[in-house]
Amino acid sequence: MKNVHEIEIKLEGEKWTKCLDNAFKKQNKEVKIDGFRKGSAPKDIFLKKFGIESLYPDAVNEAINVAYKELLDQNDLTPVIEPSVDVTGISDGSVIFKFTIITKPEVKLSSYKNLGVKKEAAKATKEEIAHEIEHLREDLAEIVVKDNGEVAEGDTVVIDFDGFVDGKALEGGKGENYPLEIGSHTFIPGFEEGLIGKKANEEVTLELKFPENYVQDLKGKDVTFKVKIHEIKTKVLPEIGEEFYQDLGLDTVKTKEEFESEVKKTIIDRKKQENDDKFVEDLLAKASENLEVEINPEIIDAEVHRMIEGFQRQLKMQGVSIEQYYELTGTSHEDIHKQMEPEAIKNLKSRYVIEYIADSEKVDFTEKEVEAKAKEMAENYGIKLEELIQAYGSLEVVKYDMRMHKALEILKESNE
Repeated sequence: MKNVHEIEIKLEGEKWTKCLDNAFKKQNKEVKIDGFRKGSAPKDIFLKKFGIESLYPDAVNEAINVAYKELLDQNDLTPVIEPSVDVTGISDGSVIFKFTIITKPEVKLSSYKNLGVKKEAAKATKEEIAHEIEHLREDLAEIVVKDNGEVAEGDTVVIDFDGFVDGKALEGGKGENYPLEIGSHTFIPGFEEGLIGKKANEEVTLELKFPENYVQDLKGKDVTFKVKIHEIKTKVLPEIGEEFYQDLGLDTVKTKEEFESEVKKTIIDRKKQENDDKFVEDLLAKASENLEVEINPEIIDAEVHRMIEGFQRQLKMQGVSIEQYYELTGTSHEDIHKQMEPEAIKNLKSRYVIEYIADSEKVDFTEKEVEAKAKEMAENYGIKLEELIQAYGSLEVVKYDMRMHKALEILKESNE
């Protein structure tokens, strides 16, 4: 492929000698040679005992960075992924690296204007307004204890539970004073349903079965849960009226009609944003059909790995490791990698479309404009400008984001 560049860089003389010297200093601190304290053995004694070849691994690790900088200085190339590198020759006098550099593939876009994509108008139906109002009531609901009532759907029960499989205590299957919302499907099927109709202080034995899609050593197995219900709590929804409006921060609203009008406006504003996002997504998908590009497998692989790292961060926020996810879903890294490949290709094509538009429309920003934008972003995040630049890596990344945002605006304007 035209965007794959194989380049050899030879380090010799002082540059390679310096790497060897640094490797010697590092290793000399870690070895004991008879007659010398650690770190004090002369280099010739060290080499006589261990040989110069012992320095090569550490010296090569340092030399790679030196050689890579030299490569970039000598060639007008912008790698889009980490380069691969091989050592093709090494001696006490020199080291030769072969770098494989992949740059952005050639991109051609026949059209990105008047694509025939329509943006959906934002509307709010009576049903949607009523549904939104119920959500708001749920948010402000008061939780009260049911003294004499029975467990019902939507209630929260405070329970102790003990799980047993094959007559033995289930690992992780015990809890005390655990708040469980009935209908949340937090527990396996049948658990929450088995508590409906029960009362506070009642003890219940549930004979259940783990689902077939559960973890390997438990799926399909019988399980017994002994449950003690301590307390039943239920939601009491607020009445719709002035007090409710004030609790929502709608101080100027006095009537039900005014309230519904505010809710309608909120729904429409939200839908406008959703429709705008979908419009951009549809435009990028349509424009991508006009894109001519051959994407290297290595670029796709790098994008998939970026997506997997993001997925791992999401799991971590939920207290789940990627290994636990693989176990729970019966999948592997290779499975996830394959599943994410189509989305990765879609992401890359969308990025190439946006970059093509930015280049075609000669979108650019001055140093002052970029710095002003960076200052604005830093203020919004509540951090110093230096901290933002450190987080982004450089102002060039801020400029890139600005160009991409402007290109998307051009894409929308060209199709509205």
